[in-house]
Amino acid sequence: MASTRAIAQEAEGQPLLGNPDLPQPAGQRMRWAIVGLGTFGVGQVIPGFDGARHSRITAFVSGNPEKARELGERYGVSRLYNYDNFDRIADDDEIDCVYNVLPVGLHAEYTIRALDAGKHVLCEKPMASTSAECEAMIAAAKRNNRTLGVAYRVHFEPNNVHVLDRVRNGDLGAMRFISADHGFNANPDFPPHKWRLDKVLGGGGSMYDIGVYGLNTSLMMLPDDTPVAVSAYDSTPAGDPRFTEVEGALDWRVRMASGITVQGSSSYCWNPYVSRQRYFGSDGSIEMNPATTYYDNRINAEIGGAARAYTAGNAASQFAAQVDGFSQAARKGEAHRTPGEMGLRDIRLIEAMYASAAAGGQIVEV
Repeated sequence: MASTRAIAQEAEGQPLLGNPDLPQPAGQRMRWAIVGLGTFGVGQVIPGFDGARHSRITAFVSGNPEKARELGERYGVSRLYNYDNFDRIADDDEIDCVYNVLPVGLHAEYTIRALDAGKHVLCEKPMASTSAECEAMIAAAKRNNRTLGVAYRVHFEPNNVHVLDRVRNGDLGAMRFISADHGFNANPDFPPHKWRLDKVLGGGGSMYDIGVYGLNTSLMMLPDDTPVAVSAYDSTPAGDPRFTEVEGALDWRVRMASGITVQGSSSYCWNPYVSRQRYFGSDGSIEMNPATTYYDNRINAEIGGAARAYTAGNAASQFAAQVDGFSQAARKGEAHRTPGEMGLRDIRLIEAMYASAAAGGQIVEV
């Protein structure tokens, strides 16, 4: 017994093996305000904080006071703001970070206002409606010495991260081609779809909302490559009343500096919902189908003559991982894994795609 006690005494004060990422006490976590309590914010973002280790919600911002109060009671959040008194968050020491979950057309305004209020900001994708707005958001972050990120959650989703690791490790050999297809059938009577068909609120079309997943995820798999040119064609079902302001679908292609291409499509008129990524290399290929959903992403690999279908982790964990990644970056004063500059890059590419489509598919250098 004495020898057992001696061993235990010698172990006192030793570090935890493996240095696990233990949850921080609530009082030490970065404190977040959620701006925009729509379907995505309420259904995905807010519940995602339940699994967070370094982040907690301390405030809600909404134009619907009844909804804000109800959610505040449900999640123990007492700080409630609206869009008229939003700038008062500057005086609230219980807010460190802001998650901007508003429609795209409002991203730039409320991101800049939050940065000017001295808060770090994670802005939902796409970053903004125009590259000029993105540049203004980045300038505001630098002016206020705050961290700015774009919520490209796929960079934190375990199945996509696993595929990225396989690409980096050379399991597919040299990358040869990537394709990406993302779309759904927009229902104008469903509020979360209705604003997407409004060009001002939705940013400008399907590529801004659903197609950006394919573009950003594809480029994630090519970290050492650079886009040099794009081309695109748009298409809209004749007489479809949904598409008076935005196109029905966009087919696009990105030429990379390495000589390979990334090809994709985005749509508001497909049924059923499509979320598919395909990666082709000299030694194998991987298809993810679904690829970028909230809860159910799957991997189909054909490498070395062997085929395997599997999952590499719980897709739902991406929401907690994303906010924790941002919290840690903001606390350390470091760039987020998906910074504002990445969002600007993607919007510039999307703008070039629409310019190409308007010119009948003409190649646009970027």
